[in-house]
Parts: sequence; structure tokens; C-alpha cells
Amino acid sequence: MKNSCFLLAYRKALLRGSLFFALGVLCIASACLDAPSAQARNPTELHIAAAADLQPVMPALAAAYEHATGVKITTSFGSSATLAQQLLNGDPQDLFLSADFVHAESLIAANIATGIDAQRTPTPYARGVLVLWARHDSPAQPLTVDSLLKPGVTKISIANSLHAPYGLAATKALASLDLTTKVASKLVVAENIGQTAQFAESGNAQAGLISLTIASSPHFRELGTFVRFPPESYPPIRQCAVVLNASKNHGAAEAFLHWLTSNSIQQTLPKFGLDAAN
Repeated sequence: MKNSCFLLAYRKALLRGSLFFALGVLCIASACLDAPSAQARNPTELHIAAAADLQPVMPALAAAYEHATGVKITTSFGSSATLAQQLLNGDPQDLFLSADFVHAESLIAANIATGIDAQRTPTPYARGVLVLWARHDSPAQPLTVDSLLKPGVTKISIANSLHAPYGLAATKALASLDLTTKVASKLVVAENIGQTAQFAESGNAQAGLISLTIASSPHFRELGTFVRFPPESYPPIRQCAVVLNASKNHGAAEAFLHWLTSNSIQQTLPKFGLDAAN
């Protein structure tokens, strides 16, 4: 399950950028977290299944949390639907950070997960933001949402709406803006938002409907530009989490989720391309 849909060069660039982001988060994490001293004496490793839009975000958050608690975080990325299915099949993870409510809730309905403090509902931890991104050398430039209609834009990457919440949001946005029919022949469907970004990054698509988390990362800012879709053009992307019942580190998983949803950390999320959960 530890697959990545990004090019190797991009993964390296993300790591460099994430280390830069981490500097701003470490002080907040250290100040706001009341970590049990036992965790420092007995380091725990948390395994987190995370939606692909979090790939640029998790290295910094994981570094901040480990700095504050000594708890090491190992993250696997994929589309929310794929990760949910793998968890239903018994994949041994402690925590699931979905890019939506539905796939997180499906695990609660299957009695294999709970929200924070054993609640029977997923825990919101962020709100996603949908953007249009294109390389500087793309014929879509100068970039606006109407760039999708330019004759030189022949391929537009979009995530699979059945697997990826950002893909569903993108489909709704196109419909809301009366663009669905006009761009249907141009759409190139990717498995998840990470692969969607890869298509646009590589030039195999002249533009991509991707997450702000990816578009605002240092690598993508250097390579291209983005514009936000009007927030009213798509349903809110409510990113939610659940703790797996089979986790051997259930308490540690809940502690991380409490930290992630704390006011101090929620206030830092816009730096990573996410809005606060509430």
C-alpha cells in the first residue's frame, strides 16, 4: 500500500519543501501538545493511511509531532476509496485520514473504526480546496478557469470521481460552471489526486484540477501557477479521520488526532493548502 504516484524528482522536492514548512510548525506543536512522558521513554510508531492530497503535508506534521512526543509516524498514501477498501480487507493501520466523510464513515459502518474518543462518527480534521494548476509553459497560461476552453489545451487531468473526493469535487465544479460538455473530450482521468498532479506536472496534460495542498507546495509553485475554483462551485471537501479498532496503538492514534484538531494546529493548516475543519 505504500505506493506513490509522484515522480521521484517531485518526491525529493516535496521533502525539501516539507522541511521548510516544518520549521514553522515545530514551535507550535511543542507548545500546544501536552505529551505523556511515557511516550518519550517508550517511543511508539503510528501507521497512518492518508489521502493522496496530504502527501505534501504529512512530512512536516509528522516531523513536528515526533519532535514534540517522540512518536514516529509512517504514512501510506492513496485515493480515499482505495485506502478504505484496503482497510476493510484488513490492512494493519492505526489511523485513516480520508479526503472526505463518506469513506471514513464506511469504516465505522463496518464496525472496524471509530471517530475520536470512540464516537460513532468520523472526526473532521480539515477542509480541502480545489484549484486549477498548469505549468508556466502550458498553453493554458495566463491561467483562469476559462483556460480550460482554450484550443491549445487538449488534455486536462482530473481524478476519478468514484475513488477520489477531489475528483468528485472537480466533476461538480465543472458542472456548476457549465463546462462539463465543453471539456469532456479533453479529460484524462487519474486514479487519485497525486497522479492527477503528475499528469499536469509532466506535461502529459496541459492543466490539472488538483488540491491546493499540492499546488501550493514549493515544487509546484516553482513549476507553474494555480487559480482556485469558486468555493460555491463544488460541495465542501470535508476531510475526516477515524481510528482503526484493531490498532495496537489506539491511545496514541487518538492522541495524534486530538493534536491535529487542536486550535493551534488548525490555525497552521492554511500554510499547507488546507482550511481549518470548522
